[in-house]
Amino acid sequence: MSSNDQRLDALDLPLPPAPQAMGVYKPIVIVGDMAYLSGHAPLKEDGSMVTGRLGLNLDVEAGFAAAKLTGLAMLSTLRAELGSLDRVERLVKLLGLVRCTEGFVDQPAVINGCSELFRDVFGDDAGVAARSAVGTNALPGGIAVEIEAIFQIRQG
Repeated sequence: MSSNDQRLDALDLPLPPAPQAMGVYKPIVIVGDMAYLSGHAPLKEDGSMVTGRLGLNLDVEAGFAAAKLTGLAMLSTLRAELGSLDRVERLVKLLGLVRCTEGFVDQPAVINGCSELFRDVFGDDAGVAARSAVGTNALPGGIAVEIEAIFQIRQG
């Protein structure tokens, strides 16, 4: 059986540098065996963010890709804090916010970009969690998606 770190490496998806806080908050807070990740954005390799509005200038495929990038940024935060993704026991809850037009109804398909990544890294059981996918008219900096999560972790 492969480890979480090995499964991520096998996907051949580079992690961006762990994002730094852009305000008065921490990107991750650990309480007991729970890790709470603040909302993360779709961080591109060049350090810029994916911006736009689903249903206007972004389609579901572009939103899915943005959610996957967001998931990679979240994995980077976890690895930087924990030292290894192997300390992740399971994903407990995922909340995805999608910047979209009023008539856009495919928020779950967009957030699947992150959900499928976490499933591929943490496994079919531990990588699939309770989840909400919500549409909104605005997100910080005009980003396309913002995702936060709760993970159960092993003590280090």
